[in-house]
Amino acid sequence: MRANAIMFANPTPKIHNTLPPPRSEMDEVLAFIFTGPAQPVDDDFKRTPLLVSHNRVSRALEWLKLNHSDYHDLTISYENLKGYNNNSPPVVVSYHPKGQDTDALATSLHFNGDEEGTETGPCPLVVHGVTGTQLYSKSIKALKALAMKHLTSSGKVMAVGHAEEPESMYNNPQLYPQMFPWLFPYGLGGLGNVNCSSKISEKLHKQQLLMYHDK
Repeated sequence: MRANAIMFANPTPKIHNTLPPPRSEMDEVLAFIFTGPAQPVDDDFKRTPLLVSHNRVSRALEWLKLNHSDYHDLTISYENLKGYNNNSPPVVVSYHPKGQDTDALATSLHFNGDEEGTETGPCPLVVHGVTGTQLYSKSIKALKALAMKHLTSSGKVMAVGHAEEPESMYNNPQLYPQMFPWLFPYGLGGLGNVNCSSKISEKLHKQQLLMYHDK
């Protein structure tokens, strides 16, 4: 199998040298919206990804600063961390009352009025959009149809640009660690890294990296 790939850097509006950022800045990039006949209660806020645990956030940042090469100059702001309420959403939660959980225009002729949901266990959180399973199970034509339906129904569109010049694959050992941080939790091990304990060819190095494609 042969393929060519060109990599461009995505624009980063703001680089944080201090983490976590102030809570006031989180409202600019994150929102939680609840809809339904009843306002959310504390039990709803105890679910991922609504939680913020001071201990877990501080431990994660301390681990990154100690072990990850790209975070060695990170400043951990414990003062900002105190600004987040422990075990509660990090941003303001917006609630929109809704009398029923079904769309009147999309209701079947045989709809009997029963509410959609579950009587036992927590109600699942809903993420709107095309999910990963749909990307794999649907054909290109089906995905185009979903996209066209989204656009014709006045759906929102986000455009992400990129840098003018592509990233170099040569003499750039941090390229892959920055692209795939979950494969390189220490920020090391990229192609051409001079800190490797033993010299190996680029071909063998790639073979070893491909063994972790599912991690």
